[in-house]
Amino acid sequence: MADSKKVLEIMKAISLKMEEQKDYLTELDQPIGDSDHGINLSRGFAAVNDKLTGLEGKDIGTILKTVGMTLVSTVGGASGPLYGSAFMKAGQAMAGKEDMDITDFLTVIKTAIEAVEQRGKAVVEEATMLDAMVPSYQAMDQAVQEGKTVGEVLNAGVKAAWSGAEHTKDLIATKGRASYVGERGLGHQDPGATSYSFMLEVISKAAG
Repeated sequence: MADSKKVLEIMKAISLKMEEQKDYLTELDQPIGDSDHGINLSRGFAAVNDKLTGLEGKDIGTILKTVGMTLVSTVGGASGPLYGSAFMKAGQAMAGKEDMDITDFLTVIKTAIEAVEQRGKAVVEEATMLDAMVPSYQAMDQAVQEGKTVGEVLNAGVKAAWSGAEHTKDLIATKGRASYVGERGLGHQDPGATSYSFMLEVISKAAG
């Protein structure tokens, strides 16, 4: 599915996507958060992009761990610690690996979910990024069990992630800044679930 070089390419593509969607993600964050989700992620992944050249020749675990540490140190708000923890834990799971197959990728997503659950003290149906992450993992796991191709597996994940992100409009947030607005948050899509869906979409296009 992806070697170390491909993972670096994907990180660069995610960085570009976060810059491209910066205004949209910030717009989503305005009614329910600090109006900075897109700005923060764009800044964080720009810092990641600056480090990619120095990571050439490193294993996948080191790359993911470095991405996570960079996000924690450069991204403000809740998204820095959450995405940072997700990438760092995923890096630990991929320690020493030069290649990643679809089973490894599912391990990465599962580990990232556990990191977000732990760090954010959240579960599904609370209008967080988990509402995109968990359905995407379940859909990809199901597709692998059905013997689908890598492309089909990733497409199933992307579809489920976007569906989950859309579903956050129907949920009342009980975690994070969005919980302060209570029922007024209904009808607003969670920016974290949206940024995750964009990331998975980038991965699917690059590795599928």
